[in-house]
This record gives sequence, structure tokens and C-alpha cells, in this order.
Amino acid sequence: MSRTENENRAVNALRFLAADMVETAKSGHPGLPLGAAPMAYALWTRHLKHNPRNPTWPDRDRFILSAGHGSALLYALLHLAGYDLPLDELARFRQWDSRTPGHPEAGLTPGVEVATGPLGQGLAMAVGMAMAEAHLAARFNRPGYPVVDHFTYVLASDGDLMEGVSAEACSLAGHLHLGKLIVLYDRNGISLAGSTDLTFTEDVPQRFAAHGWNVIEVEDGNDLTHISHALDTAKADSDRPSLVCIATTIGYGAPQKQGSFHVHGAPLGAEELQAAKRNLGWPEEPLLLVPDEARRPFQSAAARGEREEQRWNEALARYTRDYPEFAQEFLRRIRGDLPAHWDASFPSFPSGGKAVSTRKASEVVLQDLSPVIPDLIGGSADLNPSCLTWLTGEGDFGCPPGPADRQGEVGGGWSYAGRNLHFGVREHAMGAIAVGMARHGGLRPFTGTFLVFSDYMRPPIRLAALMHAPVVFVFTHDSIALGEDGPTHQPVEHLLALRAIPNLTVIRPADAAETVEAWRAALLRRDGPTALILTRQDLPVLDRSRLASPDGLHRGGYILWEGAPGEEPELILLATGSEVRVALAAGEELARDWVRVRVVALPSWDLFDRQPQAYRDEVVPPAVRARVAVEAAHRLGWEHYVGLDGEIVGLASFGASAPGSVLLREFGITPSAAVAAGQRVLARLRKREPDL
Repeated sequence: MSRTENENRAVNALRFLAADMVETAKSGHPGLPLGAAPMAYALWTRHLKHNPRNPTWPDRDRFILSAGHGSALLYALLHLAGYDLPLDELARFRQWDSRTPGHPEAGLTPGVEVATGPLGQGLAMAVGMAMAEAHLAARFNRPGYPVVDHFTYVLASDGDLMEGVSAEACSLAGHLHLGKLIVLYDRNGISLAGSTDLTFTEDVPQRFAAHGWNVIEVEDGNDLTHISHALDTAKADSDRPSLVCIATTIGYGAPQKQGSFHVHGAPLGAEELQAAKRNLGWPEEPLLLVPDEARRPFQSAAARGEREEQRWNEALARYTRDYPEFAQEFLRRIRGDLPAHWDASFPSFPSGGKAVSTRKASEVVLQDLSPVIPDLIGGSADLNPSCLTWLTGEGDFGCPPGPADRQGEVGGGWSYAGRNLHFGVREHAMGAIAVGMARHGGLRPFTGTFLVFSDYMRPPIRLAALMHAPVVFVFTHDSIALGEDGPTHQPVEHLLALRAIPNLTVIRPADAAETVEAWRAALLRRDGPTALILTRQDLPVLDRSRLASPDGLHRGGYILWEGAPGEEPELILLATGSEVRVALAAGEELARDWVRVRVVALPSWDLFDRQPQAYRDEVVPPAVRARVAVEAAHRLGWEHYVGLDGEIVGLASFGASAPGSVLLREFGITPSAAVAAGQRVLARLRKREPDL
């Protein structure tokens, strides 16, 4: 059998492994795999640098299936390439406890780099991966030692390019001259509901050319030679990211359904699947057939990848000999470890000292950590002067004029070595890019914007939580107390929305001292993202000589103060953030009226709920049913802590435009309101149960 015949067999093996998986599951998307199999084959067998025996090799090329609905194609690729994904897993496509879920999930399936599903997210995360590669190359590569030198490839669909997040991310990628980012655009002109002519008639190549991309067009999506040549051309352009536009036929080979939306998101059906196999000369039985000749090109590519990793390991050994400090730091970062004594330089804020906003305290922490944790990298969506999420003296990440400079001066000026990321007004892309950087490895990314704009970032935050990606999302201007900007900028429901995301740790510190501990907790976390919720307004630094230590934050909640130490309280006041001082003032007033009151700081519901039951019962005894929560946010959710007998001092409406102090007074987020709520709760319970 000739090479061409072998390659055609391998392409059809990809096609029909995917179509058989969908048919067996009676669920899935066969159209993309049938049409895009040739481009995937050309990339994976002729260009992609990877070693299936070691899916986490640091210098592998990254492949992102942004069109995650076509996951059956990715699983077919992984199986044929030799990853630990046997045929019986393909047979369990989309089934309970399989490693072949409906959309790719990182950490579940070997070889899957990121979880994709919401269209556009994979492409935006790939921009982050390409930025990570550029930064690490600028930091660590030395003449003759390109220890970081790999491409990021994306397979994207029409739907990916319709999504706004891809436009944000690709605009930035062009601006940054990310020459090692290559997108294969499966241009089949069909979306789930019909032809893209219904909604998407723009000139995509011209749009990407305007973004500063290298655009290459391939007219025949089955022409392996032309596709491979286009990839060679893309790889040769080191100054621009590349969009390879490949015209394909969705559902290729299925005689009744190809080229139509009917093949996008539903199985072909037994008759049409058999007809497609006959049409392309493929045996109708058995299902999930993989002839030996179809495996050979993938086996050759895997052997090549194994040799490439061996050469890289040998080069790394020489690099370690010649640049031992750089090598030690590089390997630490790849492992994801924090430097030794990383938290020895944390700042301290004297009790009773000058009032300071928690966003300002966060800035102080970042400046102290910056020289100690060189893998810390981040910025904001054009809000650095407001969010204070910057690293002084660490340079700006960017591409200087002219050809891309991948060997920028460490720590200075404008180069890929810079650690300050400027995302522009692109919150959605910012979130996804940060997640991509975290998934790449070697960096600890953070972002910054106003809490109200977390709505723009929710999809990547959710995916970060799903993938256990350790990103720190900094959100400032955390309540109506931000003041005059008014209700469009004042978050109300956002804390609740973030707290609802599984595996996202949300921390709202009460003062500068808790902010220090919040950053410590965020950086210690390696199994998921953290959201830091910070104030615009100044807050007093709590007097810890009479209050509990702020390190109680690491348990999510702790007893901050008690009016009658050593005695069981009859009323518990719970609060987060700036409202902790409101609860304290209320508690002190109630104590003067001989109420045995306890004030609990509860900066993180997630951390508190993960504590042993005995500790939670110690802080909030179940027998004490008189409870009041105080938070300048939507009240919903606090019932979890105050129960049916308690009250919540919070918000149930949007804010207004006025000075922050006026808003807190007018909306009843005050000590007097908390006192009144406590008195009402006690009165009701005493009336019902006089012994209380």
C-alpha cells in the first residue's frame, strides 16, 4: 500500500472512529470530525511535537480543540497517537465514569490540555498559552539553549470565531506578535442551526489581517500536502500569529447529510453511517475499526516525538551544567512549587494604624512578593490605577517594534520578559488568557478588574475551577460603598454568583491584615482558583491586640471577638469584608446591654465549609439559633449560616449614585441596623422559648 493510500486510511480511521463513537453513544457531533480529520491528521503526524509516553513534557507543542463539541476527533487522535486511551474508552464515549466525556476535560483524559466546550474559550486560552511560552522563552532561553521553544496550535470552528471572547483574545494576540500561535480554522460554513450565511458573512481573513495576523488560505480541506505546506508557512512567520483558513465540508462522506446542519450535532444514524463508509471505501463492520496501516503514521510521529524529548532532555542537562541557577528556577516553576521562604517578606500592617483600602493592601503585598516569586505575572483590563494589580519595576509584557524579540531584557522595558500584562478593556479574554497561562505551567497568573465585571469573566472562572487551575482573580470596588459611579458599577449579586461556582475559593478580607493572609491562602492553593474581593474605600486596620489573629482566615471563618469570653453566646453576628467593623460596632453596643454576643469573621464560605464539623460547631454552635449576618451584598445565601430564625442585614436591590458613606446609611448597612436585627431575633426566640 502506498504512502498516500496509508494516509487516506489513517484519515478515514479518524473519521469513522469518531462517527462510530457518536453512533454508539446515540449522542454527539460527527460533522466536524468527518470534515476536519485531514487537517488534524496533517498536524498530528507531520508537525505536532509531542510524546504520548509523557503527556506533560514541558516543551511539547500544545494542541487545543477549541471546537470542543468535536471531542470525538480528539479522542480518536489521542488513541491512534498512543496516549493511554484504549479503544474501550472510545466505546464508552459520553458515558458515566469514562475518560471520553462529551466535551474535553483537562485532568481527566491524558493529552487534553484544557477543558473546552463554551465556544471561543479554547482559542482565548491558547492565546494565554502562547503568551506563557513567549515569556518563559524570554526569561530562560540562552544562546544555544532554547529550553522553551514550542508552538500552540488550535483547531477552531466558525462558532469559535463568532464568539466575542475570541475577537478580544485574537486582537491582543496580533498586537503582541505571538508568532508561535497557529489557528487551524475549520471553515465549513455550517453552525448548529443552519448555514453561517444566516448570521456570519463577514470577511474573516480580512478581520484577522486587520488584527495583525498572518492569514493563509487552503481551498481543499482534503489536500494533505497543501495543509501541511500552509502549516510550514505559518511556522516560518515568527512575527505574527497565523490563521490557516481551511475550507471543509461538514459531515464529509455522508451522502444525504454532508454540508448541512443536520450533521452538526446529532448521530448520522445507522443507514447514513453505513452509506458514508461505503462512500469512502471503509468497512461497515466492525465498529471502531483501526487497521494496522492506519496506526503506522501515528506510531512514526510518536517515535519522532520520543526522540525529540530525549534530545531536549540532553540539552536540558547541558543547560543545567552551564546555567545551574536558571535551570533550578526553571524546573521549580515547571513543578509548580513556590520558592523557599517565599512568604518571609509578607508585609505587616500595625493594629490601629492608618486606615487603608484592601485593594491598596493587596498592592503592597504584590510589591513585596514580586522579587520573591518571579513566576507571579498579571495585570488588569485597563484598570491598573484603580485595581492596583501591577508589579513595580518588572517591565511590561509586549513586543517591541520590529521583529519579535524573544530574548528581551529580564525585568526591564517592554519585552516578552515583562511581568505586567496589559489586557486592554477585554475582561472576558483576560480571564481566559490567565487560565491558559496557568494550564501551560511555569507561571502563577493574576488578573484585576472591578467586582461588577466578574460577570464578563464568569465562563473562564468557571473553567478554571473545573480544571483546578491556580489563577488569582482580583476584584476590587466590592460593594455599593464604591459610591458615585452608581448602580451600573456597584456589585450586588456578584458575591453570591461567585460563591456558587464549585472549587472557586472566594475570599473577602476585613482589613489589611486579612488581605495579607488572603494572598497567602491564594498562593498556597494549587488545586483551583481564588477570587479576592477587595474594597475601594479605606478601612481601619483592626486592633488585633483585643481581637483574634487574622490567620484565622485560612479556616474560612473564626471567632473575632466575644462580649462574654468563656460563656456560650446567645447571639452571633457574622460578617465579611468591610462589614466586619459594622458587626463589631453592633456587637459592642449589644454587649453594653448585657447581651452575650459573639462576632464571627467569615471571609470565605468555601474554606469554612471545608473545615471539620467540630470546628464549625465551635465557631457557630448549632444550639445558638439567634444569628445575624451583615454584608453589603445580596442577602440570598446567608440562610445557610443564620438559619430560619436569623436575619440578614444586606441588599435586595441595586444601589444608587451617591457617596459611599451615604449609600451605606440609606441602604441600612449600619451598626444600628445590625443591633436592631439582633434585638428582633432575640425577642422572637425569647417569646417562643422563654428560657433562651
